[in-house]
Amino acid sequence: MGLRPVPPHCDRSLMKHLETRLIHTRRDRLGRVTVNPPVERASTVLFDTEDALYGPKPTYGRMGLTVHRELEAAMCELEGATYTRLAANGLQACTLAIASCVRAGDHLLFPDSSYGPTARFCERRLPAMGVKTDRYDPRIGAGIADLIQENTKAIFLESPGSLTFEVSDTPAIVEVAKARGIRTIMDNTWGAGLHHQPLALGVDLSAQALTKYPAGHSDAFGGAVMTRDNAMAGRLEALAEDWGISLAPDDAYLCVRGLRTLKTRLKAHEAAGLAISEWLESRPEVAEVLNPALPSHPDHAIWQRDFSGSNGLFGIVLNPVPEGGLERFFEAMHLFSMGFSWGGFESLIIPCDHQLTRMQGSWTETRSGPLLRIHIGLEAVDDLVADLTAGLKAMTGS
Repeated sequence: MGLRPVPPHCDRSLMKHLETRLIHTRRDRLGRVTVNPPVERASTVLFDTEDALYGPKPTYGRMGLTVHRELEAAMCELEGATYTRLAANGLQACTLAIASCVRAGDHLLFPDSSYGPTARFCERRLPAMGVKTDRYDPRIGAGIADLIQENTKAIFLESPGSLTFEVSDTPAIVEVAKARGIRTIMDNTWGAGLHHQPLALGVDLSAQALTKYPAGHSDAFGGAVMTRDNAMAGRLEALAEDWGISLAPDDAYLCVRGLRTLKTRLKAHEAAGLAISEWLESRPEVAEVLNPALPSHPDHAIWQRDFSGSNGLFGIVLNPVPEGGLERFFEAMHLFSMGFSWGGFESLIIPCDHQLTRMQGSWTETRSGPLLRIHIGLEAVDDLVADLTAGLKAMTGS
């Protein structure tokens, strides 16, 4: 299992900052002369002896080779972990993390604001495996104690929540869970490891979709689960091997390459996302901007306490829209495209009402108009503002 590797001759005092460690992690230890790791497209690994064939090193390509080891090491640095298990995508990482904590007869709690496919796994697949699940209000905090049952074994978190961007009081939930011996898991894709470190807050497992900001160019898939707990590392390892979970070497390479520039890109996404969020707050067509980095966000204080930054992904709730207004809005824009996923260099915007499956009495029943999710890419802010202006004018017919 992958304990955090440190090049033997590297002086850690020269790598005080995370962005430095992400660039220099592991390369010198491998003794190669190329900047980037080799991509070994291999199923079969050859050995000279029977002992080596059945030895502890990776004996089959599915277990990962050089580029996978480098990505694991970089993810350990990013999340402050001692072990990383790679997966083919973010959903697989989340389901691997969840399934490693529960078995038939157990109970799991997950937030009402979870990523839709994760919620689907919890409500469709886990019951088929004999695991009972219940949703909870993502703002419940220490009140989650009232939902814990005798057989509750894990609590899943996603902060901010998918589409609606509620920020959970993670330390309060972790305190309740630890007092009862319950495992905690967080989908940390929005925080990307750079702006949020759940393991430092006491969470047992942190999962990410590397597809988003770590890869950063909308051309690769990947997932990862990180932990500091040796027992959980063993359970992740065993379950991933039993389920045959792996990451393709070319995707692993693109994720490694993306991590080297993560901080530079994320700072640009953050600055542009905040600028456009503030501009949208001033627009009469917009009822609410769902960005935790804004002082107007109801969870801003928790976000300031637990996060070190934001990014380009947030939501907006529009005021009531005239008939046909949304269609005119999307048709009038040229820089913003409709498309799933996010984290790349291009700006995206999607309507979200079709995706929402929330508990009765949740905020979705009281909002004023359509919910949109926006990802701000790396284009010039002025150009994006002009594009949104054209869309909003077309929407209202002004």
